[in-house]
Amino acid sequence: MQAADGNAVEVRFALPAPALAPFVTTFYCTLVHRAPASGWIEDHLHPEWANLRFLAGVQAQQVIGPGEFLRIPQVTLAGPTCRATRFRLAEGWAWGVGLLPAGWAALFGAQAGDYADRFVDALADPAFASLRPLAEELAATQGGFEAELAVVVRHIERLLEGAAPDPAITRLTAELVDPDLATVADLAERMGMTVRSLERLARRAFGFPPKLLIRRQRFLRSLSQYMLDPSLRWLGTLDWQYHDQSHFVRDFKRFMGMSPSAYAKLDKPLLTAAARARMKAVGQAMQGLHRPAGDIPVSSAA
Repeated sequence: MQAADGNAVEVRFALPAPALAPFVTTFYCTLVHRAPASGWIEDHLHPEWANLRFLAGVQAQQVIGPGEFLRIPQVTLAGPTCRATRFRLAEGWAWGVGLLPAGWAALFGAQAGDYADRFVDALADPAFASLRPLAEELAATQGGFEAELAVVVRHIERLLEGAAPDPAITRLTAELVDPDLATVADLAERMGMTVRSLERLARRAFGFPPKLLIRRQRFLRSLSQYMLDPSLRWLGTLDWQYHDQSHFVRDFKRFMGMSPSAYAKLDKPLLTAAARARMKAVGQAMQGLHRPAGDIPVSSAA
């Protein structure tokens, strides 16, 4: 599946095989065919789960939240985010692997909370040393979507060989994407856990406290509707849990660092097209709203 903005940007998605689906949302390749006069395609990425990114043939910069742009390392681990990521891509291409919380837990020993709203050089951080063979083989591949995809998939399969998703992490992921979930107390009851145990699990695999995760998911449900149909007024996209528009505006500023009206005026050369293509390929416009494969039905805890 692919998305394009004219001839400038193309995003191609590939779904994981069933054995990888509990851990990986999608494999994706972003190609910038034609950069503007500035040399950069720029956009704002909404909050999401962790991602691996390999700059196979592109220069890139980004910043999570406020601050100045920083160069993106050749192999980057971006932790889960609750703030917008501003990014720039020059002409070339990059690979990505979207990780569900169960994928983070199965691949890495590090706590997701230690990498929340951060990106690091994966080849310099010992926690991600297992990615080096993948980076080396991908860099040596002659190019082409299918050949490079095969390299990425083969290495992720090897790293996850014999792994089983943590049932509690999978269940919590499923509960968080349930639009009827409203409170931490409700979530703890559904999970059959104390709030304290729930907070420990959330920090380890999800990166943030449960209350912030619930708030983030509510926001993403509203933003995804706008991404799919920018002609909608914001009032037409609001999740039912928002009391009024001012409530939504506060969340928008918290997660995106700007007002909804300011965001609406921005060019979105990559994300609008990618959201539509991802919706067709996966059934969900945003990685943060992705339902894990093989999850336990929500609201059925004993």
